[in-house]
Amino acid sequence: MRTSPARPEEISFYTPAAAASCVSSYLLHFPRPCRILLGESEMEVLRPQIITIDGRNYRKNPIQEKIYQHEEDEEDFYQDSMEGADEPCDAYEVEQTAQGFRATVSAPSVLYKHIVGKRGDTKKKIEMETKTSITIPKPGLDGEIVIAGQHRNGVISARTRIDVLLDTFRRKQPFTHFLAFFLNEAEVQEGFLKFQEKVLEKCSKDRGVDSSVFQNSKKLHLTIGMLVLLSEQEIQQTREMLQRCKEEFINDIAGGKPLEVEMAGIEYMNDDPGMVDVLYAKVHMKDGSNRLQELVDRVLERFQASGLIVKEWSSVKLHATVMNTLFRKDPNAEGRYNLYTADGKYIFKERESFDGRNILKLFENFHFGSLKLNSIHISQRFTVDSFGNYASCGQIDFS
Repeated sequence: MRTSPARPEEISFYTPAAAASCVSSYLLHFPRPCRILLGESEMEVLRPQIITIDGRNYRKNPIQEKIYQHEEDEEDFYQDSMEGADEPCDAYEVEQTAQGFRATVSAPSVLYKHIVGKRGDTKKKIEMETKTSITIPKPGLDGEIVIAGQHRNGVISARTRIDVLLDTFRRKQPFTHFLAFFLNEAEVQEGFLKFQEKVLEKCSKDRGVDSSVFQNSKKLHLTIGMLVLLSEQEIQQTREMLQRCKEEFINDIAGGKPLEVEMAGIEYMNDDPGMVDVLYAKVHMKDGSNRLQELVDRVLERFQASGLIVKEWSSVKLHATVMNTLFRKDPNAEGRYNLYTADGKYIFKERESFDGRNILKLFENFHFGSLKLNSIHISQRFTVDSFGNYASCGQIDFS
């Protein structure tokens, strides 16, 4: 089986909870990029992964990998993805009308084209096979996709197929936003610039170490999770979810006060200190407690459960990137999250690693500074505010 540089196989849903229980069973038949190591196939059959959606447990069976690459393949892609998607599901809301039955699907306009398909073939095929009529808003206009038909099961089947396609192509979109703490207080920025100065003074002769690989001091941040937000409605949904997190558990964990933390010590991402691509500073609570880690893990868990963040990890790795070899060719690069085009295709970025052994030895316990974390921001990628940091689309404050 081939391996792919695309995102690891995970199952999560950006659909209402009721819809998720329907879509889940169909995704078991659905071809998606995955990583399977040699020798694990038998183990997956004997002990398959169990996933929980809307309170129900599902067994995820191993599937043969297929990778969707081109629009020209859309007809075959639709045929494969709809395999086994004909069973009616009672979780959808279907309205009875004088003409028959009707259901609606909310979706950002950027995804409409995947429901229409090349030359309208996908939409026509769904309509023909489910005996329904599907009305899609014009490109650029957010609205509701309307499904109408004389038979309730046909409307439900069409709705399920549309949900599968929306979920699939959403996963192919590049990340647009991220949840983060800003680390741009003056003390930490000054400490970072001092770190950069000292590293260049003592380690500039080490292979690959130069000023181009350092983070912009105004953009220092801690990432909680990456987001794909394709409309103002989805941004507002994220604001509301963050506010619920604040009310339900953040207030209790933070105690209505900023979290006092220290940014001190450095670590590297890969296995070889002589060939480093990412070097980061560690952040921890000054009082030695685990409150910061508990807070971000619970935020991540809540957003994963809602489908706003695709599940890749069960815990947040708290780190503030200070050196990254992607910056060498692209100062606006954002680590591994910069490796997908707008249509979801993987971009290979050639990276020149640096020798980090002396840096790790000399600056292992470097103290960047202390600061108070008082806000979680919904930050927009590739934007800059008046302070030189990422533009914020919303935030919650602890105090």
